[in-house]
Formats: sequence, C-alpha cells, structure tokens
Amino acid sequence: MDKKPTKLTRQMGLLALTATGVCSMLGASINVVPFMIQRNVPGIGPYVLPAFVFAAIPALFAAFAYSILASAMPRAGGSYIYASRGLNPYLGFVASFSQWFGLSIVIGVIAYVTIPFIRDIALNLGWKGISLALETGWVRVCLALVLVWTFVWVNIRGTKSYERTLLPMMFLMFALGAIVIVAGFSFDASDFLNALQVKEGRDFIPTPTIDFDWRVFLSAAALLFSSFIGFDSIAQAGGEAKNPAKTLPKAILMAILGVGLFYFLFASAVYHTVPWSFVAEEALHKDITAPGLLSFVLPSGLGIAILIGAAIALINDLPAMLLSVSRLMFAWAEDGIFPKIISKVHPKRHTPHIALVAAGIMASVGVLGSHFAGDFFLGIDIMVTSMMVNFLLMCITLLTLPKKNPKLSENIEAFKNRRIQKGIGGIGTFLLLLFLGIHTYKDLSSDASAWYFHSTPIWIIVLGLASILFAYKWNQLKLKGVDVSKRFKNLPKE
Repeated sequence: MDKKPTKLTRQMGLLALTATGVCSMLGASINVVPFMIQRNVPGIGPYVLPAFVFAAIPALFAAFAYSILASAMPRAGGSYIYASRGLNPYLGFVASFSQWFGLSIVIGVIAYVTIPFIRDIALNLGWKGISLALETGWVRVCLALVLVWTFVWVNIRGTKSYERTLLPMMFLMFALGAIVIVAGFSFDASDFLNALQVKEGRDFIPTPTIDFDWRVFLSAAALLFSSFIGFDSIAQAGGEAKNPAKTLPKAILMAILGVGLFYFLFASAVYHTVPWSFVAEEALHKDITAPGLLSFVLPSGLGIAILIGAAIALINDLPAMLLSVSRLMFAWAEDGIFPKIISKVHPKRHTPHIALVAAGIMASVGVLGSHFAGDFFLGIDIMVTSMMVNFLLMCITLLTLPKKNPKLSENIEAFKNRRIQKGIGGIGTFLLLLFLGIHTYKDLSSDASAWYFHSTPIWIIVLGLASILFAYKWNQLKLKGVDVSKRFKNLPKE
C-alpha cells in the first residue's frame, strides 16, 4: 500500500523558512506600534527605541531555545511537539491551543485592517470612487475574506506555490521599507517642522526630553515585545524543512536578528525626522502610522510607495500565519488529541489541506468578529499572552528535556554545550516571567467597560476549553489501549 499521500514532504529550504518567520513578524507592528505606543504607554517619550532593544532580549533567548529544540525535534507542530515531548503533554497542548486560537483570530484581524491601507493607497492615487467603496462595511468584509481564502488556496497548492507568493512580497516589502529608512535619515526635525508649517500652517515646539521612569519603560517594553512574535512559525513547519537540524535553527536566528535590525532602523529613521513630542501629541487625538508621519516631508510618489509597503507587510502575515496554525492542528491530530481527519494530507500537494481549511474558517470568524465587535486589539492581546506563555514553556523545556526525555535530548545539534543550554533556559525563563507579569498586570489594571474586554480572563477561558478537550481525548486514547507514555516520548513518524 502506498503511504506517500499520508506524509508531508521536506521541500522548504533555508530561504523559504526564514521568509516564513520574517513575514509572520513584520506587519502592522512596524508601521503602527512604535508610534501609537505614545498613546498606549503615556510618558515613554524619547525612550521608545531603548525599550524596543530591551524587549528584544527575552525574545532572543526564546529564539535560542526554539533553535535548540527545533534541531532535536524537527516535526510539524513545533512548540507543541517540543513541550509535549520535553515537558508535559497537557501543558504542550493547552499552551499551543491558546496560541492557535489567538493566531487564528489575528489572521482575520490582519485581513480586516489591511483594507483601510488599500483604501488610502487608492485615495492618494486619486481613485476617490474606489476609496469610498472600500469604506463600505460589506465591501471591506468581503475583501478581507477574499484575502484569507486566497492564501488558504496558496498554502494548499504546496510549497512551490507558497514560496512563489511569499518570497517576492518579502523582498518588495524590504525594498519599500528601505525608502522609510533612507528618507528618515535624510531629513531631520527642522525639515519636518518647516514642512508642517508650510502644509498645515502649524508651529510646533518640540519637547527636548522628559524624566526616565522604570515602570513606564517596562510597560512599553512588554508592549513592544509583540513585535518579535512570529519567528516560531518556522518551527511549526519542522516537518517540511530540508536538512531540518541545521536549517531550522539558522532560519529562526536569521529571522529574529534580521527583523530586529530592520525594525530598529525603521523606527529610528522616523523618530530622526519626526520629533517624539509631536508623535505623542498626535497619537492622543488620532491613529498614526509611519507613512502618515513621513508624508509631511516626502513627495507624494514616495508617500504612496511606503503606503504600498505597509499594505504588503500586512498581507505578508497571512500565508505564513496560516501555515503556522494549520501545522499545530495537524500535529494534535497526529497525536490523537484532535479529530483524526485534520491530519489528512493532500494526495498530490502533500499539504494538510483539511487543517488549512479549518484555519481559514477560524480566520473568517476573526474577520467577522473585527467587523461586528469593532475591537481589533482584544484578539492581539490574547495572542501576545499566549505567545509569552509559549516562549516561557520553551525555555523551561530546554531545562527539563535531558531528564524528561534523554533520548531526544541527544539529538540536539544547536548549542550542544549543556551549560550554555542551562544559561539560555534559565535567563529566558526569568525574563519571560517578568514580561508576562507586566503584561498581565497592565491588562487587568486597564480601564475596560466589561470584564470580557480584558484579554487575560478570555485567555483563561480558552485554556479551560483546551483542558476539557485534552481530558476527553486523553481518556479516549487510554480506552483504545494506546500507550500514551510511549507515544509522547517519541516523535511522530514521518
């Protein structure tokens, strides 16, 4: 009997894997978060860039942990596989379930918020009729759904289709983003203030500096940490990577270092031209973005180019994130913790097509939720909480793996020195606990009209649902006579 249709195939090289991480990380965050943070964390002022660097530290330790574990357990499902084999099956499932839930909703949110960027491009090109149409509710929802299902189809068609779509968009995104970096460092604050006076007749006197406050700084760093979420999508594709013990760690580190450097240069360039006090004042009254801030000093053609770059950065999130959430479901189903049909692989494309369709349905719920609820950020906050917990579990797994599963521990190919592994796991655990505590406190202490607008209780409810599902499926496995201890000591068969 031919078993080939039941398997994923290893066709993704280093470039495609790195692009998966890069495109999952670079989205709305690069064009919005470094500037709207002046509203969300009042008083951060000129300390945005230092807070970003500080936020990179726990993310980098998490990336090291992922790299080490990926070299030992290169399978679809990434973080779920690592925690379920190296720590505890229950913790692995509930943490990855909340990650899956958050990411699935956020895919819909990203598709929905992409449409206003396309609307602004049309408006700047003078296409007023199209821009007005894009403000219509049902048009916006339909186009967002088209985006979601287009990339579901791209993913189902296989690795080559995925690469042909993702790689050109990634290179174009970097090229258009480079315009922001070059322009931002070419102009300075005096150029901006003169342009502001000419275009709007406004005089603005920048504030030179403000006192540093550790509490404000840590709150800002916890928020900016969200900029580094996404490199784990590389690990989810572990079952399709060529030479995985080497390419997965390299791709993870290349993605986080490359994105971190690009992000820092991008934000630095904007703040080099636009005074931070102007950004802070504008953020109090309206939503601001990098293209909007630089539009004062750039000619209209370049302004349109960076708007297109921002839209591409958002759209790029979709295929990579769909890959990530579908492989999580696939891995659960292979282990028997999710309906078996989800682990089916397309006989010709060698992709988990049923899991991808299920991911598309969840993302569509995110689109509709964004439209009817009107709160985009609740889903994003749930995702940040779940990813912080996942990163934390990866660092803890790095500490427990040799004792919990010495056989798999021997497979580690990256950072083989045990003292280095302990250092990464220990420091990462401490920093991620700190960031998780700050993020949770900030969420629970924030003003909200009802308890369900706080992400923490919603995340706990999702964890509760995952616990019920896990207990039910675990009991079913035992009733079928499955040796669960043996199953969760070994990697799924390829």
